[in-house]
Amino acid sequence: MTLKVDPGPASAMSAPRFLDAGEAALVVEFGDIVDPAINDRVLAIDAALRADPPAGTREFVPTYRSLMIHYDPLHIDRDTLVAIVRRKTAAVAEWRGKAATWTLPCCYDPALAEDLDEAARILGLTQDEAVALHAKATYRVYMCGFAPGQPYLGGVPEALVISRRPAPRPPHPPGAVLIGGGLCVVAPFAMPTGWYVIGRTPERLYAAERKDAFLIQAGDNLRFDPIDVATFRDLEQRATSGEIVARKSAA
Repeated sequence: MTLKVDPGPASAMSAPRFLDAGEAALVVEFGDIVDPAINDRVLAIDAALRADPPAGTREFVPTYRSLMIHYDPLHIDRDTLVAIVRRKTAAVAEWRGKAATWTLPCCYDPALAEDLDEAARILGLTQDEAVALHAKATYRVYMCGFAPGQPYLGGVPEALVISRRPAPRPPHPPGAVLIGGGLCVVAPFAMPTGWYVIGRTPERLYAAERKDAFLIQAGDNLRFDPIDVATFRDLEQRATSGEIVARKSAA
């Protein structure tokens, strides 16, 4: 896949490709780049299928540029499923979901942003310049995956586009805000990574005990609100007790 982030809608209207993923999953591809118009088509067909799921389908998994449909081949055959998806794709012009804009508190202090200095040096920026660029941008949530509730964000300023590390670094803490490969992610859990940790949020993007376990959805927008370490610690305690410390507004 070519990683070309936010280039505009020109390439988004190609006919979908249908690929098999084993014997019980169908992948519907709408393009081969990270593009907001392509992602809109993915979210549109995902919403249409969820609203009226064909008998025999089990799960719909949207990504940047494709939708994976898990189905039971004993209840629906591939050709029938493809025909249904073709009809729905032709009938859906664009995604009209209720996107939200989330403002996530983020601490960029080096005590919690352990790779900020390294990333800034590679990019030819000061730490303050890197933080200002990251915090002023509005990001699009293209997809959630890899770990429960982990959003993949497009809209990274060009000056912050950095290649991933040649080798993974040791595990980071939960809530790490990372950049790499032209994208940004917020990691709900501690894990090794090839990305650069430039901040941390006290918010819990995934909490199994919540009514809505996944806080942020594909298609939402996201901004980061800089906070200091003391504020981070206070918000972290509140988030651990179950409070949602991010702010949500209509898009």
